[in-house]
Amino acid sequence: MLHYITTGESHGKYLAAILEGIPSGLKVDLDFIHSQLARRQQGYGRGGRQKIESDRVEILGGVLKGFSTGAPVGFLLQNKDFKIDEMPELFRPRPGHADLAGSLKYHQGIRAVLERASARETAMRVAVGALCQSFLEEFGIEIAGHVVQIGKARVEAKKKEGLSVKKIRQMTEGSQVQCICRQAESGMIREIDEARRNKDSLGGQYEIRVSGVPVGLGSYVHYEKKLDGRLALALMGQQSVKAVEIGLGTALAGLPGSESHDEIFYEPARLYFRKTNRAGGIEGGMTNGEEIIARATMKPISTLARPLASVNMKTKEAEKADFERSDVCAVPAGSVIGETLAAFVVADAFLEKFGGDSLPEIKRNYEGYLRQLGEA
Repeated sequence: MLHYITTGESHGKYLAAILEGIPSGLKVDLDFIHSQLARRQQGYGRGGRQKIESDRVEILGGVLKGFSTGAPVGFLLQNKDFKIDEMPELFRPRPGHADLAGSLKYHQGIRAVLERASARETAMRVAVGALCQSFLEEFGIEIAGHVVQIGKARVEAKKKEGLSVKKIRQMTEGSQVQCICRQAESGMIREIDEARRNKDSLGGQYEIRVSGVPVGLGSYVHYEKKLDGRLALALMGQQSVKAVEIGLGTALAGLPGSESHDEIFYEPARLYFRKTNRAGGIEGGMTNGEEIIARATMKPISTLARPLASVNMKTKEAEKADFERSDVCAVPAGSVIGETLAAFVVADAFLEKFGGDSLPEIKRNYEGYLRQLGEA
């Protein structure tokens, strides 16, 4: 139902995106989109590029007098640090980056690869996802992300118990690393400082929660329709993400079935519900009415101020990898990107289930479905 494509390079003249499938009648809140773009640029451990850019988008089409028209929505972001034609070619690929494989695959220099592979491209995914968040909020669906680990510092499991989207937003307010726990935050900052002193980089893990989701988004009938698979694809498609888990995720490997699944209860006022959420809100590829919980693990950034061993692609001699300006840690920014990626996936599944050409039509479809659930 929803589809988007981005274009542009890290140091190119602009970044752009086209989002197709947003119905007519949705208020396009540029202030909210810009606030999400600003959040993406923040976070302890970011590099010098964030001091140069002040990301704001221009709407190119699909919006009239502040509301979507049903046509594809175009976004344009002008890069202040536009100098791609002046930047030197590189010949020493960075381990962990797209440099070598991309250069060999596309038969071109490393510069062309790294300019497109750069996480700078996620600015457009945040703009697209922010509009999807606005759509979901029309139906009471909200999303929040928070960092649970950077390096060896992590939030204790018990401190995540009973978390809600509202609590996450309250508890991360003012945090330099988008963390709910100030004690863990202090540890994360120390880890980043140590990595910077050592000319190293750090990864970590963030968690995304989605509340207000109805039963039945996604499907069990075909693997491509499974919502957990679609979420995993979107989050794994984010630069630096190497693992995604839903609910208890990898912890399920060490648990018996009696401690792995969520028992089902029924009350007339609440209908069917669970008292636990080990499944992370998804069973059989479909939402079960509980909060969606997903976590993404990001590897350390592959650009190191103390470069690793590499090979000069011109001389084939052993040399140290190239270095370009980079972050020490981007996990806090990653959690913001993850929120918007999840918003796109959930909005897509929502439109798949309740689709229509206009917001009023979709609302009628949704209200009818809720009545149907109440009669089941």
